[in-house]
Amino acid sequence: MANRQITVVVIPENTSRIRQLKFSKAFLAFSICFIVVCLTAISVIVHDYFRLRKTLPSLHALEREVTDQRSQIQAFAKKIGTLKSDMMTLQEFEKKIRVIANVERSPEQDAVFGIGGSMLEDLDTSLSLTNKHNSLLRQMHAQAEYLHEASTIEKEAFAELHKYLLGQKSLLASTPAIRPTTGWVSSGFGYRISPFTGLREFHQGIDVATRMGTAIIAPADGTVTSVTRKGNLGRAIVITHGYGMATRYGHLKKWLVTRGARVKRGDKIALVGNSGRTTAPHLHYEVHMNGIPVNPAKYILN
Repeated sequence: MANRQITVVVIPENTSRIRQLKFSKAFLAFSICFIVVCLTAISVIVHDYFRLRKTLPSLHALEREVTDQRSQIQAFAKKIGTLKSDMMTLQEFEKKIRVIANVERSPEQDAVFGIGGSMLEDLDTSLSLTNKHNSLLRQMHAQAEYLHEASTIEKEAFAELHKYLLGQKSLLASTPAIRPTTGWVSSGFGYRISPFTGLREFHQGIDVATRMGTAIIAPADGTVTSVTRKGNLGRAIVITHGYGMATRYGHLKKWLVTRGARVKRGDKIALVGNSGRTTAPHLHYEVHMNGIPVNPAKYILN
């Protein structure tokens, strides 16, 4: 096939001379394809440019989020340091309570801040998170586990101390500590000359002289275990306080409690009388420790 040519006539301005330019169809086709390819490439580049512009705000937001997370990591590291300091303060407070209560700590409790060796060093929150954030995170994880174990041991220590103090509170509440009635001591604890026989005898309690019908109160918490007549004591009451302690009251006029009743320190239990063998209205008051009578005067603090 003959190679066809295209003739282009060019007429320059301000001249009558005509110039002719001849192009082959192949060259013209190549030129058109080249222009189309260039336009397509430009279109793709422009499209990618505008798509990239749309994603730029998301990248900025991601950078801000990463920065915020790093700041939160540093703030959390500071809180871990504060928590460790608070734990040490709490341990010192618990030690003081134990000194006051005379309760020793176990070796495990003493080692609460020496678990697995010496105490962990404080976190360095000034570390640059851009370079060493992995190291800081590892330290934070280690100290978080450390504080969890320490808090568990300290919780057990406080539970033990609380149980002991509750027992002490119960012991104090169950220990006779106040006068069972008003009046004056007419006969003390120990050996004396009996006003009835003139012979030397052991007086197991104290006698409190007062007016007939004066209220008698429980000197401590306890349970009424006996409400009955007891020979020379006449109408009598026995209160068991626990911890081996009991109190007995004689020569009563009237009972105000029944057997099995729970009483609190200060509750009215009877009225002063002169039942049994007595020369005048008074209260015979005894305190027993493990079944042995002891001087009630030692248990009157008011």
